[in-house]
Amino acid sequence: MNTEYSFFVGIDVSKRKLDLALLHEGKVRSKVIENSPRGYADLQDWLAAHGAAPAHTHLCLEATGPYGEGVATALADAHWPVSVVNLARIKGFAQSELARNKNDRADAALLARFCAALNPVLWQAPSVQWRALRAKVERLQVLKEMHQQESNRLEAHQASQEVLQAKSVSEHLAWLDEKIAALESDIDDHIDRHPELKQDAELIESIPGIARTTAAKVLAYLGDVRRFHSAKALAAYVGVCPRERVSGSSVRGRTMISRAGNASIRRALYMPGMVALRYNPILKTFGERLLASGHAPKAVIGAAMRKLVHMIYGIVRTGVPFRADFCSPKLDFQDGI
Repeated sequence: MNTEYSFFVGIDVSKRKLDLALLHEGKVRSKVIENSPRGYADLQDWLAAHGAAPAHTHLCLEATGPYGEGVATALADAHWPVSVVNLARIKGFAQSELARNKNDRADAALLARFCAALNPVLWQAPSVQWRALRAKVERLQVLKEMHQQESNRLEAHQASQEVLQAKSVSEHLAWLDEKIAALESDIDDHIDRHPELKQDAELIESIPGIARTTAAKVLAYLGDVRRFHSAKALAAYVGVCPRERVSGSSVRGRTMISRAGNASIRRALYMPGMVALRYNPILKTFGERLLASGHAPKAVIGAAMRKLVHMIYGIVRTGVPFRADFCSPKLDFQDGI
């Protein structure tokens, strides 16, 4: 049991509402509020009315993406201890309790019990600059996906000689090209305007295989990597740690990356991982050794992504740009793949 706090709050997040469960001395109180700034204020008033103060209250919610970030940020800005937990951990905890019910109220109570039992790590809200960068990077990704979709449609219309439709799609593509170029310039300007972002971006870009676009995504999705206590913790957050499936003499599954982490940053690192295997001297040697030992090409790319995450962590933490001799003597002692 977590003895530092005496109140534990589970917050089950949905698009329009937040289901709350306040656990104190074995009793649970429930409430439903709207998922909005007004609701966040009501949440704090409700906690205060029941004697819960930031000094002895721990709040917990699942990492459900944009719908939960508003309340987590509002609470963290108001100095409430908040934890944002991977959904897989909550699911495992529910299975350990043999939970039978699955509804919003029950999930909120489950989160409160999880918070009390396991004392998850506190979440740190990114600064305004980091939040703005992520919003820009996410918008850029949406525009690029739209561009690819429209390019596919243009090809189909041209193949079927649908002239009017092809003209309409071409005009939309031109508009998207303009918006993408403007947003890319805006992202570069945003990074250059903030010294802490600019310094980290330059350090990350010093790694062969990572250019400004990927550096911006790394900064946007990971925030300040210095908040992680180790490179392995960062790799676990990204979901690129190796996961073995071996048991007794009968189970001999393939080792692969866990994928129990941030999917957006994994997608952002996939192509840089492939490039780094060709042009990064450390990862080139590392990849050749894994291929020679019989690892599948995709497994090697996953291992390269993990090594890139380790490099990003080490370079940003030390403030020293990439060097070709960085960690090279340790290549024969890699853990996992």
